[in-house]
Amino acid sequence: MKFVDEAKITIEAGKGGNGASSFLRLKFMPFGGPDGGDGGDGGSVYLCSDESINTLVDYRYMRTHKAEDGEKGGGKDCTGKSGQDLILRVPVGTIVYDDDTDEMIADLSEKNQLACVGKGGRHGVGNARFKSSVNRAPRRTIPGQEGEKRHLRLELKVLADVGLVGMPNAGKSTLIAAMSAARPKVADYPFTTLYPCLGVVSVSNFRSFVVADLPGLIEGAAEGAGLGIRFLKHVTRTRLLFHVVDVLPLDGSDPLENIKTITSELGKYGHDLLDKERWLVLNKVDTLPLGESEKHCKNIVNQLGFKGRVFIISGLARQGLDELTQEAMRYLEEVKPTSVEEVIGCVNYKGKKKSIKEMEEGIKKGAEKSK
Repeated sequence: MKFVDEAKITIEAGKGGNGASSFLRLKFMPFGGPDGGDGGDGGSVYLCSDESINTLVDYRYMRTHKAEDGEKGGGKDCTGKSGQDLILRVPVGTIVYDDDTDEMIADLSEKNQLACVGKGGRHGVGNARFKSSVNRAPRRTIPGQEGEKRHLRLELKVLADVGLVGMPNAGKSTLIAAMSAARPKVADYPFTTLYPCLGVVSVSNFRSFVVADLPGLIEGAAEGAGLGIRFLKHVTRTRLLFHVVDVLPLDGSDPLENIKTITSELGKYGHDLLDKERWLVLNKVDTLPLGESEKHCKNIVNQLGFKGRVFIISGLARQGLDELTQEAMRYLEEVKPTSVEEVIGCVNYKGKKKSIKEMEEGIKKGAEKSK
């Protein structure tokens, strides 16, 4: 299945039920008072992060989602039933934007986070609420309010520990296939990878990390060239970057200039990408003559003036991969990820995140109280 990382949907919360206009009529009470009940609240729309879901592909085909309307009030002070809330499940790492205003509504970066993206309409008021000593037969009612309607843009950022960045045909797909059980498409032409590919790298028992093969970048990617910022955003989620470089490109380009191009695009995109830990991975050294690989790679590093860690590998020949994975695992264990707090629209209770079961129970209780 292709990796679907963006979808646009329309959500509509339920309309509140109208208040009823009714008067009590009994055999021995022909002129009973007003007894019109209130309507029910409209159902709200929630998004919930679910770790069992990997893509947004379902929302490409189901674009409109509506919560249940509240029922109309009835006679004998009967309150209408509240509409049932609608909970849409999305992958962990989904960011929700209002497509009309481009405002970020929620960042569902942890499992079982719940965000209200559309509030249900308030219930209407029946005529029984307006009776008084001077107005004993009110006919006034208040209709239910419309629920919120929004056009949302869902963006899924890859949640991975390590991200592979580099020019097209740098050997990223071959590298992730050699490091993990992932089997991305590998070919001898640019932009072979069109969708991010995740792989789990097992270093030893109970020690592993997730690596993401991100589509190749070119000059101008930060402005939308090539695959553009559509995949640059995935880099912001990773804790460590492998800058994969072809030491002897078949197109005759200069590896040094290729490194500078990618570094420049990361800086233009912002989000402090240049401050992120980045290791230079010089790939395809098996294409160099024997005895010249170390000298050639050292010359590239010296001209670049790179101060970070450098690894000389060959993904195809599986040369140098053990050292690379061991060092990456050691770094990830030493540098623990910072906890991501829930943001706008996410449910938070006294500083503690609720489980999805507790959230759903709270929603039901709130609906019952409104009756």
